[in-house]
This record gives sequence, structure tokens and C-alpha cells, in this order.
Amino acid sequence: MSGLRVVPTFRHGRERLYVCREDGSDVAWYDREAGRVNLLGEDSRDEVLHALKPFLTGPVTVGPPPVPTPAELARLTLHPDDDLAPNRPGEALLVALDRDPGPARRLRPDPRRRALIAEQTAGQALDRLEGVGWRTLHSVPLPGGDRIHHLVIGPGGMFAVHALYARKARVLIADPMVTLGRHEAEPLLRRLRADADRASYALTAEVRPLLALVEPAEVTLTAQPRGVRVLRETELAGLARLGGVLKPADVEALHGMARDRNTWGRV
Repeated sequence: MSGLRVVPTFRHGRERLYVCREDGSDVAWYDREAGRVNLLGEDSRDEVLHALKPFLTGPVTVGPPPVPTPAELARLTLHPDDDLAPNRPGEALLVALDRDPGPARRLRPDPRRRALIAEQTAGQALDRLEGVGWRTLHSVPLPGGDRIHHLVIGPGGMFAVHALYARKARVLIADPMVTLGRHEAEPLLRRLRADADRASYALTAEVRPLLALVEPAEVTLTAQPRGVRVLRETELAGLARLGGVLKPADVEALHGMARDRNTWGRV
């Protein structure tokens, strides 16, 4: 076998290097994080390792792909239109802006673009938790046109994350009201709790609300909000320290259920 090429991919915080024939068909892939080269045919071992030699780091295991778990098999049966896992941070806003970019010139910035920055910033921070056992879904649609910005599932439980653009603004939180700079206060925490409750109902497991403030100048809480975690975007990485709520198998099972669009049609 000759003419093999290596194609890198990076999705949801995980890097894979696919080894392909000239016709584009795969013969193997290297999971750098797991330190494993997965062969689709034993007869290609030597050629695959030769092609991957410049990319291999440290000891690696070489062999056929591991047998998929029941949760992984269930995900494989999802129709692509029903699978939420490929959603990008801010997916719904990206689609809306693509369909209707708005006027080229306007007196004030399009608020959708600021909201998109917030979702992308928070989403990228959450995606980086995948290496420590967390899974994140973005732009989870709810009936009625609502959506959860990010649903994150991991050893510390499940959180419905709402990203709020607050760059250089003072944020005052007086449950359930949130005041951003000079804007009028809004009962945002009430909405966050309602969204988390809907997610809990859909997944038959506790989902807690989390408000992620993106680049605020100052955050003031008159009291700790009831049941709502408030974090700056730079503090989202701290979720990795939480544990003792879900086992790895539970995380995968809940993620498999949550990524199915049909799960959310009954809330």
C-alpha cells in the first residue's frame, strides 16, 4: 500500500489524525489524547505507522478500533438532522446572521453579534473541558423558539449555561434581576431557572442553571442567587474540579440522550 496521506481533524476539543488512501477512504486514525492508533485492517499496519511516524508522540497502542459501548451504538443510529452534537457555539445566531445580516451601516452595533461573541467565548471554554470527562452541547433548541446556549454534562453534574455579553460593563445581580451597565434590569435568573427545569424534565435528571458573564468590568451580587451559579468566562475552567455526581457511563448516557433533538420536543 502506498500513497497514504494524513489528514488532521479537531472537533469538540479532541484531535484525531486520519490516515487515508489516495481515493479518500480511511485505513486508520490516530487518537493523540488516547495514545492509540486504530487500524481498520491489520495488513496496513506498517504503512500506517510509517505515515504517522512524524506525528506520533510517546508510547502508542496499535490495534483495531475498540468495541463501541451501548451509548456509542445508540448515537450512531441518530439521523444527522436530529443530532445536536455538531452544533457550533452560537449555532442559532450564526444561522440567523447568515440569513439576515442586517443593514451594512447602523447607528448601534447589532446586538446579535455581541450575543454571538458571548456564546462563542463561553462555548470554547466549555469545549476545553472534554479532556477531563465533560461533554458540551451548544444551541439546544426548546419548543417555542427558546434555547439553552450550552448544556454541559460531566462528573460534577449537568448545567444549563447562559452566556451574557458584559464587556467592560458593571453587572448587578439582585435575584432574579440582572442589570447590565446602564441598561434596564431584566429578570434573567427566572428565565435561567425555567430553562434548567425544562432540561431536567427532558433528561429526567437534575440540571442546574449557570450564568456565564463574558468580560465584565465588575460583578456585584446583593445575595447569592437561589440555585444559580454565576461565573465569569475565565472561571468556567473551574468546573473541571467538580465531581462526585455522575460516573463516566452516566455522562455518556445523558450526553447521548441530550444530543437527540427529539428529546427536547416534549418540554
